[in-house]
Amino acid sequence: MLAAKGNEETTLITVKFFASAAEIVQQRVSKMDIPNGQNVSGLLDTLCSAYPRLEMLRPSLRVAVNHEYAHNEDPVHDGDEVAIIPPVSGGIR
Repeated sequence: MLAAKGNEETTLITVKFFASAAEIVQQRVSKMDIPNGQNVSGLLDTLCSAYPRLEMLRPSLRVAVNHEYAHNEDPVHDGDEVAIIPPVSGGIR
Protein backbone atom coordinates (compact mmCIF):
# COMPACT_ATOMS: atom_id res chain seq x y z
CA MET A 1 0.00 0.00 0.00
CA LEU A 2 1.29 3.47 -0.86
CA ALA A 3 0.95 6.04 1.90
CA ALA A 4 0.95 9.82 1.97
CA LYS A 5 3.98 11.52 3.48
CA GLY A 6 3.98 13.29 6.82
CA ASN A 7 1.16 13.67 9.30
CA GLU A 8 -1.41 14.96 6.83
CA GLU A 9 -5.00 13.85 7.01
CA THR A 10 -5.44 11.14 4.42
CA THR A 11 -8.05 9.57 2.21
CA LEU A 12 -8.17 5.82 1.47
CA ILE A 13 -8.83 4.91 -2.17
CA THR A 14 -8.66 1.81 -4.33
CA VAL A 15 -6.56 2.05 -7.48
CA LYS A 16 -7.02 -0.46 -10.30
CA PHE A 17 -4.29 -0.78 -12.90
CA PHE A 18 -4.90 -2.16 -16.38
CA ALA A 19 -2.73 -3.58 -19.18
CA SER A 20 0.81 -2.15 -19.30
CA ALA A 21 0.20 -0.02 -16.18
CA ALA A 22 -0.47 -3.22 -14.21
CA GLU A 23 2.72 -4.73 -15.60
CA ILE A 24 4.74 -1.70 -14.50
CA VAL A 25 3.39 -1.61 -10.95
CA GLN A 26 3.24 -5.43 -10.76
CA GLN A 27 -0.26 -5.49 -9.36
CA ARG A 28 -3.81 -5.02 -10.54
CA VAL A 29 -5.34 -3.48 -7.41
CA SER A 30 -3.85 -1.36 -4.64
CA LYS A 31 -5.28 0.43 -1.62
CA MET A 32 -3.69 3.87 -1.21
CA ASP A 33 -3.69 6.60 1.41
CA ILE A 34 -3.48 9.97 -0.33
CA PRO A 35 -3.65 13.49 1.12
CA ASN A 36 -7.15 14.91 1.58
CA GLY A 37 -8.10 17.20 -1.26
CA GLN A 38 -5.84 15.55 -3.82
CA ASN A 39 -7.00 15.64 -7.41
CA VAL A 40 -6.37 13.26 -10.32
CA SER A 41 -3.21 15.11 -11.36
CA GLY A 42 -1.79 14.88 -7.83
CA LEU A 43 -2.60 11.17 -7.72
CA LEU A 44 -0.74 10.66 -11.01
CA ASP A 45 2.21 12.61 -9.57
CA THR A 46 2.24 10.26 -6.57
CA LEU A 47 2.01 7.14 -8.74
CA CYS A 48 4.72 8.29 -11.16
CA SER A 49 6.98 9.12 -8.24
CA ALA A 50 6.48 5.64 -6.76
CA TYR A 51 6.68 3.90 -10.16
CA PRO A 52 8.94 6.00 -12.44
CA ARG A 53 8.23 3.85 -15.51
CA LEU A 54 4.60 5.06 -15.41
CA GLU A 55 5.85 8.52 -16.38
CA MET A 56 6.39 7.40 -19.99
CA LEU A 57 2.71 6.42 -20.20
CA ARG A 58 1.40 9.50 -18.43
CA PRO A 59 0.62 11.60 -21.53
CA SER A 60 -1.70 8.90 -22.83
CA LEU A 61 -3.12 7.50 -19.58
CA ARG A 62 -6.85 7.77 -19.01
CA VAL A 63 -8.13 7.91 -15.46
CA ALA A 64 -11.61 6.95 -14.33
CA VAL A 65 -13.01 7.72 -10.89
CA ASN A 66 -15.94 5.55 -9.85
CA HIS A 67 -16.40 4.24 -13.41
CA GLU A 68 -16.45 7.69 -15.07
CA TYR A 69 -13.58 9.24 -16.99
CA ALA A 70 -11.99 12.04 -14.97
CA HIS A 71 -10.01 15.20 -15.75
CA ASN A 72 -6.75 16.18 -14.05
CA GLU A 73 -8.48 18.76 -11.85
CA ASP A 74 -11.23 16.40 -10.65
CA PRO A 75 -10.99 15.60 -6.92
CA VAL A 76 -10.45 12.14 -5.47
CA HIS A 77 -12.49 11.39 -2.34
CA ASP A 78 -12.36 8.85 0.45
CA GLY A 79 -13.55 5.44 -0.74
CA ASP A 80 -13.24 6.26 -4.44
CA GLU A 81 -12.23 3.60 -6.95
CA VAL A 82 -9.72 4.94 -9.46
CA ALA A 83 -8.82 3.12 -12.68
CA ILE A 84 -5.50 3.79 -14.43
CA ILE A 85 -6.04 2.93 -18.09
CA PRO A 86 -3.16 3.03 -20.59
CA PRO A 87 -3.76 3.09 -24.32
CA VAL A 88 -4.59 -0.35 -25.73
CA SER A 89 -4.65 -1.69 -29.22
CA GLY A 90 -5.63 -4.86 -30.93
CA GLY A 91 -8.77 -6.56 -31.96
CA ILE A 92 -9.90 -8.60 -34.89
CA ARG A 93 -9.03 -7.53 -38.42
